[in-house]
Amino acid sequence: MRKGIFIIAIMLMSISIMGQQQERNISIIPEPVSLLKKGGHFVLPDEVVISTPFAQGTYINSLLVEKLSTAPAKEVKLSSSAANAHIELLLNKITDKEIGREGYRLDVTPQKVVIKANEPAGLLYGVQTFFQLLPPQIESDKKKENVSWQIPVVEITDYPRVEWRGLMLDVSRHFFTVDEVKQFIDNMVRYKYNIFHWHLTDDEGWRIEIKSLPKLTQVGAWRTEQIGWFGSLSDPDPDAPKNYGGFYTQDEIGEVIAYAMERNVQVMPEIDVPGHSSAALAAYPELACFPESGDHFVRTGAPFLDWNTGGRPAAIYENTLCPANENVYEFMDKVITEVAALFPFEYIHTGGDEAPYTFWEKSPDIKKLMAREGIKDMAGVQSYFGKRVEQIILSKGKKMMGWDEILEGGITPTTALMSWRGIEHGIEASNSGHYVVMSPTNYVYIDYMQGDLSTEPRVYSSLRLNQTYQFDPIPEGANAKYILGGQANLWTEQIYNIRQVEYMVWPRGFAVAESLWSPKEKKDWNRFASKAEDHFARFDYARIKYSPAIYDPIVKVAKEGEKLMVTLTTEIEGLDIYASFDASTPDNFYPVYKEPLQVPKDAYVMRIITYRDGKPVGRLMSISAEELMKRAR
Repeated sequence: MRKGIFIIAIMLMSISIMGQQQERNISIIPEPVSLLKKGGHFVLPDEVVISTPFAQGTYINSLLVEKLSTAPAKEVKLSSSAANAHIELLLNKITDKEIGREGYRLDVTPQKVVIKANEPAGLLYGVQTFFQLLPPQIESDKKKENVSWQIPVVEITDYPRVEWRGLMLDVSRHFFTVDEVKQFIDNMVRYKYNIFHWHLTDDEGWRIEIKSLPKLTQVGAWRTEQIGWFGSLSDPDPDAPKNYGGFYTQDEIGEVIAYAMERNVQVMPEIDVPGHSSAALAAYPELACFPESGDHFVRTGAPFLDWNTGGRPAAIYENTLCPANENVYEFMDKVITEVAALFPFEYIHTGGDEAPYTFWEKSPDIKKLMAREGIKDMAGVQSYFGKRVEQIILSKGKKMMGWDEILEGGITPTTALMSWRGIEHGIEASNSGHYVVMSPTNYVYIDYMQGDLSTEPRVYSSLRLNQTYQFDPIPEGANAKYILGGQANLWTEQIYNIRQVEYMVWPRGFAVAESLWSPKEKKDWNRFASKAEDHFARFDYARIKYSPAIYDPIVKVAKEGEKLMVTLTTEIEGLDIYASFDASTPDNFYPVYKEPLQVPKDAYVMRIITYRDGKPVGRLMSISAEELMKRAR
């Protein structure tokens, strides 16, 4: 009898420990506004009945059926009745003011899961949170055996901190197919992003069909393919085939917009002018200040701008539309007319960044324009151009947004700003009554390296995950009334395929999502880092690529007299660092790193790796002594 009681006690203790472990591993990104853990679990039955207010074939219904019938291999039935339902989706008849349009309440009992919201968007986000409560195998596209398909009993109240939660994808520098763009949007939705900023035109390609201007895609969408360090490629042979590129037909644009809107994602197009216009000038050189130069072609990645100016670049070749040319405004009217008809979103982004003044300053027509309009400088010329383009946009029933350079010559009250050169321009604009999206390079430019140069494709700057996590879309000093929200930007000069897109976005996309959705006071770096690791497991099952850079040490080099000293730190806790200077591969039998290391006089390479609990977790880093010396300088 005593033996039986002992066995029962052990079993109860094991069940209790399993329950506690399950609760400890609740890892929702972005962190909800409120989460109350209770005892017990809800277990998915073999036949799952879902009560839904939506018609058959609606995206939320299809998503639930697909997820629950794939990896868990459950039979899923949809019903309009809540009777006997295991998962109940409810649209509130009386508006719940606390949660707003995109918020939700998710209540889990041992018997059922109930998700309530004011609008379908909230139910969608509640469903995404529900999936994150399930084991990570839910992300697999294959049946998974021996998984306990249960979630903890919880009460969650959740709603976003800011309205604008964006990700930008540059498809000009490198082209991505419709299916790849849809894949990008699907991954956004997992983490409650709701704005897809589609950077459609630039020097390296024009990607949107404009039927009244067919050369934009016949000529401007194609260039010679070159692979290497984008920005320092060799000039292509003039006779080389223009075999790289692509564009989206207007039907394909509509397809992507519809796909996104089903997922509560608005699509904002960007037509980047007056700079970044080489592809447009290749198609229509008469839009340049110097149309007869013969230098107008779609750029390939060879240098055409001089960035050694300490500020605005100087142009080696002309890449700007000519503000003194009336044909330019006829061109813009045709483009904006078709773009406005395609995109339901209220804003059209017109760029305005990094426009070189080099060829404007040389142009007799620009001088005449300045004299006629009383314009004092080149910033005023760009402002003149921007204001005329804005009038075109307003005439189509849309509003204009641009990068923060457009502030320099003055903007009209209806223009919105995307602040990328730090936060100061956004603060200034918000305090002068302009709507702002915060998008500063030092927090959310996710094309930057996220780890050491020895492990990453070379980019001119770095942005570690812990720095991204510090992003605050409503910085001190800003007028919060005019801050729409924030956005991360992925420029694709060094990104040649969709797998590298994923690698660059995640996990920094987790950090931005939490900064935009979650209450500021709920953010906690150590907690977030642990959650990010749990989501790595989800991505492994989903076969989504991500960067493991959080496991790689941060390397700092300094000279102390004649000594070259290397200091190693980690972004996350619990890692042991091992290093060698003798060209061997270090492991956890080497001395653990404890203090800065002196580089031996004749060493030619340093190798570094991190371990956790006796197993390697970081990538093997190899840094030459020559490179270490450069970093010290």
